[in-house]
Amino acid sequence: MSSIDVKLNVFEGPLDLLLHLIEKNKFNIFDIPIVEITNQYLEYLDAMEEEDLDVMSEFLLMAATLISIKAKMLLPKDEEESEEEEDPRDELVRKLLEYKMYKYASFELKDMQIDAEKSYYKQPTIPQEVKEYKEEINTDEVLSGVTLSQLNEIFNQIMKRQVNKIDPVRSKFGTITKEEIKIEDKMLEIREKIRGLKGINFKTLLDAKRGKMNVIVSFLAILELMKTGDITIRQDKIFGDIVIDSLE
Repeated sequence: MSSIDVKLNVFEGPLDLLLHLIEKNKFNIFDIPIVEITNQYLEYLDAMEEEDLDVMSEFLLMAATLISIKAKMLLPKDEEESEEEEDPRDELVRKLLEYKMYKYASFELKDMQIDAEKSYYKQPTIPQEVKEYKEEINTDEVLSGVTLSQLNEIFNQIMKRQVNKIDPVRSKFGTITKEEIKIEDKMLEIREKIRGLKGINFKTLLDAKRGKMNVIVSFLAILELMKTGDITIRQDKIFGDIVIDSLE
């Protein structure tokens, strides 16, 4: 291959360069001559004029991969191992085929975009008076020949459709409301309830009418009161009741 100046930004990446070399030399992508393709790839890198380190790193990484595959294929193999071991080129072939598929798909999308740019649409030119025109309806003509029984049947059908639109499950859902409970307020409330008392059950502090948020905030408030040294808690047995003792 003659020495030429190459800019890597001509190629979209190392796989693009590899695919170019394979198609240029008419190699079988499923049986890549790894020695020859590696040599040509390295010649391209030697002749490159690329200064972007990020771009360079991608192409150098592929060069290292090709050299590694080349080394594996040159090493002697046992007959038993050669039957079971995967071809070192298989992963590279899979990547090339996947890249080729997406590359040609991008060409198809580009062609579709170009074709779409050739389409023109006429802007609406309907006169304003035509757009605003509404035909008057003569209710006497529309309802002529309609009996009361027919009107009643139509009404029942409409009402039935409205009932059918109601979700039998979701329609029974309640309204979700946000409980505004502050830990500081709950701490004050608990301190007032248990001031001077011993052996108060945790359950008695909870208001049965309130929701889960009240239980969670109450529990957090008790932990904060323990941290500040205002209360102690004890549990006589596993899964037993939590008993609170006031230290005030």
